[in-house]
Amino acid sequence: MDLKLKDLRYLVALADLRHFGRAAARCYVSQPTLSAQLKKLEESLGVQLIERTPNNVTLTAAGEEIVARARRIIEASDEVVTLARSHQDPLGGRLRLALLPTIGPYLLPEVAPVLRKALLRLKLHLYEYQTAPMLEKLHAGELDVGILALPVELEGLEARELYREEFVLAVPERHPLAARERVRVAELRDETLLLLEEGHCLRDQALEVCSRVGVRDSQDFRATSLETLRQMVAAGAGVTLLPELAGRGAYRSGRGVALRPFVRPAPVRHIGAVWRKTTPRRAAIEAVCALIAQHAP
Repeated sequence: MDLKLKDLRYLVALADLRHFGRAAARCYVSQPTLSAQLKKLEESLGVQLIERTPNNVTLTAAGEEIVARARRIIEASDEVVTLARSHQDPLGGRLRLALLPTIGPYLLPEVAPVLRKALLRLKLHLYEYQTAPMLEKLHAGELDVGILALPVELEGLEARELYREEFVLAVPERHPLAARERVRVAELRDETLLLLEEGHCLRDQALEVCSRVGVRDSQDFRATSLETLRQMVAAGAGVTLLPELAGRGAYRSGRGVALRPFVRPAPVRHIGAVWRKTTPRRAAIEAVCALIAQHAP
């Protein structure tokens, strides 16, 4: 049978959106065209893929299994095209790069101008995800490279450390530790530690650092961002650990908050890049990584 790639794209779009109209819009075809092509696909395969009801679209068991394989076929097809284009211009085209929410806002102002100037033909598409969804999208071929905190599970992936970032302590400006030039982790004993919500790797890193000395985790507060943490510290709700970059530049002069470095050796996190072993964009990824490693503070 003549299995067409575009029909598989139609099927995957319907599986993602569960709506014929929206799936057709994603595929830039009319709804009748998409519906007719999927009906032909079912007839060609001799199996029902879609359960059609007036208010709902679901996949049959066969449909779910075929969609899973269709995604891999589409990913492989896209990689063929990307590979061909990368051979034409290894440092050109689109590169989909994701960063952690605790990295992107602070690293990008430092390195984005350098990347734009050095890699004129490369079009960076930037995204922000937490670690788990970032890794899922890397495996699915929806991202080319992720910038996150290492280590992570690397099955099917490669990683490169880009830089190490020290943590700093954020305390209310009238806190006794604000008068210190540097602080020791042990001096945080019995302090109330403010943390990000579950899913942020920075939460786990801060807990790992502070659990050694008996710091109390505030059980009734979970922040969604570092800036929320900063505001809660300013309000006197507790103390927190911030990545060093989050205490530089425009973020350094937060009202009501004092930032203090730790006595060396300070606790650090390791920031790196992760990509698929099979990626056709290796040259572009390595060029981006080299520039970030060179210019990250």
